Amino acid sequence: MKATISFENTISNDVSIMIDALRASTTITVALNNYDKVIPAFSPDDAIEKSKKYDGVLAGERKGKMIEGFDIGNSPSGILDYKSNKKNLILTSSNGTRVLENMNSKHVLIGCFLNAKACAKVALELSKSHIDIVMAGWLGEFTIEDYLAGGEILYWLKYFAEKEDIDINFSEFAEVAILGSRDLIKSNEAISRGFSAKRLKNVCYSQDVSFCLKRNVLDVVGIYEKGIITKF
Repeated sequence: MKATISFENTISNDVSIMIDALRASTTITVALNNYDKVIPAFSPDDAIEKSKKYDGVLAGERKGKMIEGFDIGNSPSGILDYKSNKKNLILTSSNGTRVLENMNSKHVLIGCFLNAKACAKVALELSKSHIDIVMAGWLGEFTIEDYLAGGEILYWLKYFAEKEDIDINFSEFAEVAILGSRDLIKSNEAISRGFSAKRLKNVCYSQDVSFCLKRNVLDVVGIYEKGIITKF
């Protein structure tokens, strides 16, 4: 078995894990505590149509800001506070949902800092040959938070593999991600100095940055199948 980390497009036909740590994959993970389904949409118009079809809460952003006319933005902390009787959430985002559209591995999971340990465990359970972490980035650009969140998942993947005596070959890029993620203080400082965090702070979502950096506080793992995300 092998483990890799890639940018935007997966290189695995087996198990892929989409990471958009600030914020889509975190929002999705949190939302699965409150909703039966999260339906990713690939444009604002697509989101509006799907909200009618699934009778869902309409959530989304472009360039970090909530889309005008939507119920809520792409904010994990906001999802916790939003009250609705609806059972589905429709989400469109600048990066995470865009990347999901092209992921066609046998199993596609949703990972972030909040569920890294649980996500690694599920990935190992599902995988037969290759687990690939897929960083969403920002509009085609690498982002440090996705790389370090990937490192957190890879660390736990290695932990469980060693515990269960499973042989996994980690790519060198994956090994470096693991090393980078192990210093909690320095990794959080680096993310907070990064472009994504600054952009969110500039549009008044600084609370989301600290929220998204919480490690392993949820056991919820989303799985993307036939255009819908549900709890594994």
